Amino acid sequence: MLTHQFALENPWIRADVIEATEFPQLAARYQVYAVPRLVINEGYFIEGALPEPVIIRHLLSALGLEGAVGETEATAAPTTRVDPSSL
Repeated sequence: MLTHQFALENPWIRADVIEATEFPQLAARYQVYAVPRLVINEGYFIEGALPEPVIIRHLLSALGLEGAVGETEATAAPTTRVDPSSL
């Protein structure tokens, strides 16, 4: 998974995989209704298996770096936006 590759490359990134049926309290906490669900900094959520460029765009958006790379042709709307000043 791309997020685990990020975590291997950068000590500031942590990636965990949680089995929602084995940990229903975590599934409820993060409102997991579909998998995969990517949670960034407790407040930004991405649902579904997305292409790498889209995941990267969402990660940059969550960090307030939307203009850091060029636009991709793929689009997917984030569920919630995190406040970059809280990082």
